Amino acid sequence: MNSKVTNNEIVGRISSVQTLGSLDGPGLRYVAFLQGCPLKCAYCHNIETRDFIGGTQTTASALIADAQKYREYFGKRGGITLSGGEPLVQAEFVTEVFKKAKADGINTCLDTSGAVLNEQVEELLAFTDYCLLDIKFTSDEEYLKYTGLSYRAALDFLEALTRKNVPTRIRQVIVEGLNDTENNVLKLKELKNAHPNVEEIELLPMRKLCIFKYRDLGLRFPLDDYPETSQKTIDRLNALLKSEN
Repeated sequence: MNSKVTNNEIVGRISSVQTLGSLDGPGLRYVAFLQGCPLKCAYCHNIETRDFIGGTQTTASALIADAQKYREYFGKRGGITLSGGEPLVQAEFVTEVFKKAKADGINTCLDTSGAVLNEQVEELLAFTDYCLLDIKFTSDEEYLKYTGLSYRAALDFLEALTRKNVPTRIRQVIVEGLNDTENNVLKLKELKNAHPNVEEIELLPMRKLCIFKYRDLGLRFPLDDYPETSQKTIDRLNALLKSEN
């Protein structure tokens, strides 16, 4: 996805903004959901962000100016998170936003699936204070079936984060009947143990609050036949993560 330039500024596409989010990185954060995503995740909660030409155009300067309105709430740990969609498809724009944020002393967080890795993304990581890496599954077969992309891409991106020593939290949405297995969670644990920059693993329950978005678009939610993930399942899998074995 190529970035436009207007008045010597790179232009990005934003789907929506959450001015004070508490779930997308450390502390309270200004969270911008970028437009465009190459994945086709079966449980996608932000299906409106898939389109590469949707959303609203803005510049890095304008986005930072808007975020500055809420800076007093960031405290020592908060800052700006760029999510999606997949922010890496707008890596040039994200780099400009993070450069300006860092120049203003604002913490930066990247929420990504790691679907893209190139020279521009490598540059972006130099301005990234924290990363939320969404590893969808731990087998290539499941990755291809339920996202349309390869597991290898996420692993390569994790290696890049480790080389750059970017503090990282691995996230995974748990779907009962798909990836709620001991084998899957132990593979995530192995990834954490093999990468010293990974601080924690966060398991998220699959929810169906997004179904209305699919219906508005005339689509069926692909996992409509699966139950929402129970807290009991999350607790069971978290216990495996904490075990010494």
